[in-house]
Amino acid sequence: MDRRRFIGTVAGSLLAAPLAVEAQQAGKAPRIGVLSGNQPDNDTCLKVLRSGFSDLGYREGQTHSLEVRWADGRGDFSRLARDLVKTKPNLIVTFSGATEAAKEAAGNIPIVMAVGVYPVEQGLIASLARPGGDITGLAVFSTGLMAKCLQLLQEAVAGASRVAAFRVPVPSKNPMMAEAEKAAVELGFRLQMIDVQRPEDLPAAFQTAVRGGAQAIMSTQGPFFVLNRFRMAELALKHRLPSLSCEVTSPEAGTLLYYGPSILEGCRRAATYVDKILKGAKPADLPVEQPTKFELVINLKTAKALGLTLPPALLQRADEVIE
Repeated sequence: MDRRRFIGTVAGSLLAAPLAVEAQQAGKAPRIGVLSGNQPDNDTCLKVLRSGFSDLGYREGQTHSLEVRWADGRGDFSRLARDLVKTKPNLIVTFSGATEAAKEAAGNIPIVMAVGVYPVEQGLIASLARPGGDITGLAVFSTGLMAKCLQLLQEAVAGASRVAAFRVPVPSKNPMMAEAEKAAVELGFRLQMIDVQRPEDLPAAFQTAVRGGAQAIMSTQGPFFVLNRFRMAELALKHRLPSLSCEVTSPEAGTLLYYGPSILEGCRRAATYVDKILKGAKPADLPVEQPTKFELVINLKTAKALGLTLPPALLQRADEVIE
C-alpha cells in the first residue's frame, strides 16, 4: 500500500465495526495516556493509533479509554506529562519528543514510544534488543538517515554545498543534528545550524540562511515542523531555496523532498505494544523496533516553481511524486 492510500484509509477504518475483544479483567477498563506535540485536528498519528486499536478488536469507551494531552507544537511536555500522570494511566504512549518528559514524570508506568527518535543515545533504554526498563516501542530514525538526506539534496540540487538546517533547541543533546553535522563534514557540506522556536522566528531564520549563502534547507521531524510546514514551504519558495524535511506531511504542504521512515506505520504498530503490555508483557522484554522501510516523496510542482530539473534517476526512485 502506498503512502497516500494508507493515509486515506485511516478515516474509513475508524468507522469500521471493530472485532469483539476478549473480556477485560475484573475492574475498570484500562486508561491509556497519550502525550503528543500536535494539535488535536492535526494529529494523524493519533488517528492511526486509534485505528490500530480498532484492528486489534478494541472499542474505545468500552474496552479502554484514552487520556490525551497535546503540546500544540510548543514542545512543553514536562507540565503535560505531570498532568497526565495524575490521571493514573495504566501506560503512556508518546509521540515525537515527548518520551523524555514522560519518563521523568511516569515513575514505574510503562511507556510505549510510537515515534521514538534515538532512544539509546538519549539514555531512554539500555539497548534496542533489551530495553531493560519501563520503555519500549518504535525508534523511527536510524543511523545514516541524515547522511542520506544530505546526499538527496546534493543529487536534487546539482553542486549544492551549503545547507541551512533548522532545528528546535532542546535541553539535551540532539543526536539527529549531531549526526547531520558529522555527515556534512564527510560529504563536504557546509552546514549552517539555525534555531527556531516560534512561528514568528521563521522569516528571520530564512533571511539568516540566505545571508549565509545557503543553497538549500533541511529540517528534522517534530511538532513545530508539522504545525509550520505550510509557512516554511512558502518561505522556502519565496527565497528560492529547495527544501528537504523529515516530517512526513511536509511534501503535501509544498516542501520539495521528504525522506524518512514510514512514521504512520509506526504509529499503528504502537497499538500492538500496548496490547501486549495490557496482557501482561513487560516493556523490558519487548525489543524496540527500528524502521525497515524508508520513503522518498518528491513535490514536482515545487521543483518546477523553483526552476529545478530533477534527475530522472531520482524521480524513478521516488515512492511518490506530487504533481
